Amino acid sequence: MQDCLPAIEIEHGSVPPSFSVIWLHGLGADGSDFVPVVPELGLSEGVGVRFIFPHAPEIPVTCNGGWVMPAWYDILSLSPNERRIDEAGLLASREALRCLIARENTRGIPCSRIFVAGFSQGGAVAYLGALTHPQALGGVIALSTYIPSASLLAREVAPANRQVPVFAAHGSDDDVVAPILGKQARDLLLGEGYAVDWHEYPMPHSVCIEEIADIGRWLQARLA
Repeated sequence: MQDCLPAIEIEHGSVPPSFSVIWLHGLGADGSDFVPVVPELGLSEGVGVRFIFPHAPEIPVTCNGGWVMPAWYDILSLSPNERRIDEAGLLASREALRCLIARENTRGIPCSRIFVAGFSQGGAVAYLGALTHPQALGGVIALSTYIPSASLLAREVAPANRQVPVFAAHGSDDDVVAPILGKQARDLLLGEGYAVDWHEYPMPHSVCIEEIADIGRWLQARLA
């Protein structure tokens, strides 16, 4: 197998991992960004979960003046209601995600027990990666994010993940990824028959304690 992206790994529980969560950070951050969330999820100690926090490669980002930073793909331009992105970079990040999923398979975790999570730009990759994955996954956690290419998703959507459960959340005061983008993603998926558990919180482009607790409850219900 090809080398996967470097990542931080945290194992939760008193037993060996039987589930995995691959959690993708946002633009300009790195894999350490969401490590502190793990103990706050309130998951049972009786279920083993391996959390994987990969580091995105560093690339120039056009909308940020070409500055080189950790990013899952280049954002060519942005406005309150849309993003114009580099689809080739998005597809490369999907392949990087697939590498991480395949590595978990070799470690004994089937796709049905793998959850893909992401915040902001990482959430966009999580949406595309999970909904186009050829084998059914355990679930998707999409935070303060959007669907980066509806046309690409429509072309490559995977029948195996038509029933994948989705936890989607957004801040009502988000001035980085406008709430309308999160709602557009929600409505697109609901219109296609996906099961979307939607949450909105009075917060900016971030996470909050209430959101983390809701994610923990949603995840625990699927680990039981």
